[in-house]
Amino acid sequence: MEDTEWGNQTGVTEFILLGFGNLLELQILLFLLFLVIYIVTMAGNILIVVLVVADQHLHTPMYFFLGNLSCLETCYTSTVLPRLLASLLTGDRTISVGGCIVQLHCFACLVATECCLLAVMSYDRYLAICKPLHYSALMNDRFSLQLAAGSWLSGLTVSTNTACWMSQMIFCGPNEIDHFFCDYIALLKLSCSDTSKMVLVIFLLSFIMILLPFLLTLTSYVCIISTILRIPSITGRQKAFSTCSSHLIMVTIFYGTLIILYMLPDTAALRDLNKVFSVFYTVLTPLANPLIYSLRNKEVKEALRKALSKTMTSITNHKLCGRHLF
Repeated sequence: MEDTEWGNQTGVTEFILLGFGNLLELQILLFLLFLVIYIVTMAGNILIVVLVVADQHLHTPMYFFLGNLSCLETCYTSTVLPRLLASLLTGDRTISVGGCIVQLHCFACLVATECCLLAVMSYDRYLAICKPLHYSALMNDRFSLQLAAGSWLSGLTVSTNTACWMSQMIFCGPNEIDHFFCDYIALLKLSCSDTSKMVLVIFLLSFIMILLPFLLTLTSYVCIISTILRIPSITGRQKAFSTCSSHLIMVTIFYGTLIILYMLPDTAALRDLNKVFSVFYTVLTPLANPLIYSLRNKEVKEALRKALSKTMTSITNHKLCGRHLF
């Protein structure tokens, strides 16, 4: 372990991410599992972004927000999984203090942004379903752009402030982080600085950036469900409930795990389940979101069908041109 002097204390210059090191016999299996998840997550989310940008029919506020979510999930997954995959493959679990703070900053920015963005998306659906006559006037292009930009800016502001605070802390050993990425709670436990103010700041920010958006999202879905119950058609009700329930399950898993990890008191039972809960919101929700929010939509399916049709036509034309040349 490398170290540097900080007054009379020794400051570590690198951490060891223990990850899933206690499951030595499963390292290759875990590597393959997370690799497949990473590839599918990236492919699904990039596909959504490309379709939203390329297809004119998807240039609406709802798909604009979905495109933002998919872009965010692409960055979000790439903040955590490549480092985990490298450690599972090579066995090298070390990360510099600077690298850890950068990962923490990127991760916190994207998590906070997603919390806000999910609340914005639920509000958009609330307006579309509960106030359809006023939807176009209320959710215009300018307002939707402001909401998306506000979500990204909120996440960036919160993460920059907390990362600056974390970078000023002294870490004097031990240097082992019992996690698969650099997390606030794990880092605070390793600091030999006074962390009481930082713990309070993280709790307050968690309340603002996690609990408040969750309550807004929940309120929007309660209003949506009450509106759906008034739909006279049983088939229409069932279809709307199917869509709403899947959305609600995903946001509950995402917000729920964040609330458990960052707002509930630290207990031995929660400590043991920390990595399991973290897998839910860092790995599973980015994997499921494209399917839940986008690929089940009729408009997205139609855009995908047209894109595939154009691709196949251009390939066929290219082959025919090649034959004529020879």
